[in-house]
Amino acid sequence: MESSATFIPPLLLRNILATLFLYADKPLLTLSHRYKLLHFLRSLLISSFLFLLSLLPSLLPPQTHHHNNDNYPPKSHNYPSAPSAAGGPGTDSGLARALSQLLSLVNHIPVSSRKYEVVRSLAERIIDENLREGSQVLLEVNRSVLSAAFSRTLSQLEAAVLDRARNNEYSEPDPTDVAEEGTEEVGVGGESYRKVSRVFKAVRFYGDAAWTRFGRRRRGEVGGLRMGGSAEKLAAEVLWLAEKMAACGCVEEAVVKWSSATHLAWLGLSAEPRLQGSLVKVSAFLFKQAKNLGAEEGEESKKEQQRQTKMKMLVSWLPLLCRASNGTDAPVLSINERAELERVLEETIEMLEQEEEQEKVLSLWLHHYTYCPSSDWPNLHACYARWCSASRKLLLLH
Repeated sequence: MESSATFIPPLLLRNILATLFLYADKPLLTLSHRYKLLHFLRSLLISSFLFLLSLLPSLLPPQTHHHNNDNYPPKSHNYPSAPSAAGGPGTDSGLARALSQLLSLVNHIPVSSRKYEVVRSLAERIIDENLREGSQVLLEVNRSVLSAAFSRTLSQLEAAVLDRARNNEYSEPDPTDVAEEGTEEVGVGGESYRKVSRVFKAVRFYGDAAWTRFGRRRRGEVGGLRMGGSAEKLAAEVLWLAEKMAACGCVEEAVVKWSSATHLAWLGLSAEPRLQGSLVKVSAFLFKQAKNLGAEEGEESKKEQQRQTKMKMLVSWLPLLCRASNGTDAPVLSINERAELERVLEETIEMLEQEEEQEKVLSLWLHHYTYCPSSDWPNLHACYARWCSASRKLLLLH
């Protein structure tokens, strides 16, 4: 078995070397500003170092690509087959395996393909027919397969959003930025480091392009097929799967997994408006489902877990609701949907019971609501005022 302990991904290695070079260059930068010879030597050193970085991917062994420090995409891609779902009786049946395979194919087939609707409709038909039968065994098939599909699709969605963020970060630089490095005098202070940073950005872009051009598969590709498709497509599939899980009585699993997707929520704050809209739609649906958790009688430990899930949902996804675009061509949510979600958020916050937790959530809302000039939603002013009043009364009692 190949050891991964000594493996360093090429992108990480380049970033480490670049950081070390910046620190080592600081004393030389100050002296080169005074002496022309040192300025020339420093320019030569920078050029040589950048040339070395551009060659770095081709110097590494090919097998290093198969490692992934981000764990994206999932390690097993038995495409076109899908892994069978684990669970109770029937979950290892032929029907469960068939449904798993169909849902896996839905992730892989582009929406533009005429096969996409065929495969998705077939999967939906099996789910609905299992649901209509009312058999506990068939319901368990639906639940276990949908849960596994939701986890897989959510992982692919986060990987796609992360990949897009990295592509934006390493997008092709403005040629004038690169030209400035060779013609302008390098000054002292932050401006100099910003210029050097732009050069590193340019080198990383061209290095990544060369890495791809010379036959290295990009992360998330199997047999030349891009895994998961676009982030918007995957977000729509996450929402579809969540709706099916709600119909099958297992939506709590989707709520728990969505509330734990904190990295995805953070990436969504700086995503493109269309992608933000897709994430808002998923969040809106699952916030409504989360509100009803714990409504029925149950064990105290279970209720405590559900309360923590609601708290995580609010902390993770409330900032995105405040900062996401309302839609360019059409609103992401209708006026009625927005008003309904505001009521859901207020009720969910007030269900937290503990004053400190409500304070944390409302403080988070106020921060993002205030610092986003393009949106005045969600409006939780009334909820904030009620919390202040309740807090005042508690203070007077003590």
